[in-house]
Amino acid sequence: MSLSAFDLAYDALRARWPESTEERDVATPYGRTRVHSYGPPDGSPVVLLPGGSATGLVWFANAPALGERHRIHAVDLLGDAGRTERGGTPLRGADDLTAWLDALLDGLGLARTHLCGHSYGAWLAARYALHAPQRVDRLALVDPTQVFAGFRPGYLLRALPTLIRPSEARARAFVTWETAGTHQDETWLRLYALAAGVPGRKLVAGGRPRTAGLRMPVLVLLAEHSRAHRAARVAESARRTLPYGEVAVLPGATHHSLPLTAPRQLNGRLMDFLG
Repeated sequence: MSLSAFDLAYDALRARWPESTEERDVATPYGRTRVHSYGPPDGSPVVLLPGGSATGLVWFANAPALGERHRIHAVDLLGDAGRTERGGTPLRGADDLTAWLDALLDGLGLARTHLCGHSYGAWLAARYALHAPQRVDRLALVDPTQVFAGFRPGYLLRALPTLIRPSEARARAFVTWETAGTHQDETWLRLYALAAGVPGRKLVAGGRPRTAGLRMPVLVLLAEHSRAHRAARVAESARRTLPYGEVAVLPGATHHSLPLTAPRQLNGRLMDFLG
């Protein structure tokens, strides 16, 4: 896979965003972070963190609705495929990710924000909300992984070939298996599959965040048919541990079909929660 193929796929998905979307490269001690911003400049801010390999562009189906009254900032994650660059302070662990987000919010001029993440991005969002609760007004977690429950063994087994010998074909086969029965957007799927072969990726893992310590309003949206974990088990754990939590299951969705599956339903839930 040539990096130019990934760049072409990236630009193709970028074209799906509203025309007035602004691109910014925000300087941080860890390198320059690519942010896609849309919505009224005076709208309440929402920072969107994607799942692994998805890039911030994955929120294209949500941007038009959320951007009606919010200023959204969709981020290419540090250490992942996309146009965020690594440089300066090395990325060693989860604490570096929270420090990076501190610097990113500073660079965006955001003293406080709503924070929303999907999958790996939800894990990072939950960790950040515990790290800097004074900066997070509301927290939305879309089919979060490694937050309320671990992965299904069968999911990890299916993911193993992509992790050991990443390739476009293996990544595509893995997502096709997980999203069976749902409609996948080919433009995004191509970008996701090509991301597997981008050199230098480093997704930092860590323990589960102590969600009982989250004191802001939290929305947890789970995919009914997620193969990453058992939605019912995650929902039970979330309801038990979140002091100010709201938990809902999105019918028909799988883990990797979000946030693209049933965007109206997902957008409606998010907009009602963010207010």
